[in-house]
Amino acid sequence: MVAPMPVLVHDYLLVMRGAERSFAAIASCWPDAPICTLLYDAPGTRGAFEGRELHVSYLRRLRPGPAGFRRLLPLYPRAVERLPVGGHDLVISSSSAFAHGVRPDKGSTHVCYCYTPFRYAWHERSLALREAPRYAAPLLGRMLDRARAWDLEASRRVTHYIAISQIARERIADCYGRESTVVYPPVEIERFSAGEPEDFLLVVTEVVRHKRVEVALDAARRAGMKMKVVGGGPDLERLKATENSSVEFLGRVTDSELADLYARSRALVLPNVEEFGIAAVEAQAAGRPVVAAAAGGALETVVDGETGVLVPPGDVEALAEALRYTDFARFRPERSRENAARFSAEAFRERFTAEVARLSGTAEHRA
Repeated sequence: MVAPMPVLVHDYLLVMRGAERSFAAIASCWPDAPICTLLYDAPGTRGAFEGRELHVSYLRRLRPGPAGFRRLLPLYPRAVERLPVGGHDLVISSSSAFAHGVRPDKGSTHVCYCYTPFRYAWHERSLALREAPRYAAPLLGRMLDRARAWDLEASRRVTHYIAISQIARERIADCYGRESTVVYPPVEIERFSAGEPEDFLLVVTEVVRHKRVEVALDAARRAGMKMKVVGGGPDLERLKATENSSVEFLGRVTDSELADLYARSRALVLPNVEEFGIAAVEAQAAGRPVVAAAAGGALETVVDGETGVLVPPGDVEALAEALRYTDFARFRPERSRENAARFSAEAFRERFTAEVARLSGTAEHRA
């Protein structure tokens, strides 16, 4: 039996971060499949979806950019339910929050590639409430309660889940009571090559509170080391105002600039517990070691003592000691690159299409 042409769904296509790059790889497996999303920005996604049949929700009329889309959070559940996925026997969603909430036709197969259940409704609810102004916390709490109830209901409309890592698999089980298999996200390892390391550490992340950039900055300060931070986000200006000249905030950079930074860095620092952590694999593809919190995706992508160093999560002093005393020159770039190759885009496409075919009961699709 030949796999039917699916309709593909992603939360929002505004920038090209890890989830969007993963979705682009999914979309490349079915180059003629229509794409549905809540919001879309062609320049922000660097033309990755140019020429595709795109269906964007009615929220596009509000013209929210990457800096303002979070304010529309209460509107996303109903908007995603109205995305036009009907008429397709196979729906493939790519979801970290809302995309899994589409409403396929009865009898259709819905396979969801899940990065994490909506973090602020589940495992980071308390963090969201702490960050909110005191007057807004009660309203936000009620909104998140409604989001959690909707999210749980939406999960029951998914036929099969595929998780991006073991921690995502555990969260899907804990939050939704659902089983899932694991297919690691793709990394474009061919974009990276080894270089001559210089005297700075690197952080590559969206600059939001839950990424815990401050932990990395504090540890680098205690270790007396310079750091460059790549990424934008709502927490960027606050961090800029509190740091000294040993930290350089670069904002968003081009792909070629990022590859150059990885190759020239002493090491990548990954302070947060990531569901996967594509930056860790990218750094290894550039031959650089990774210093990461010993939890989540890093346990699956970093080989402790061979391609990096794992430290207790949230322990600033342990991270500072690792940065201060680790001889980063002892790590072999070729070993790091060998490890990164396990997560290539080619390997992802092969595993993902095979898993979708298995779950949907069809022959393996090949683009």
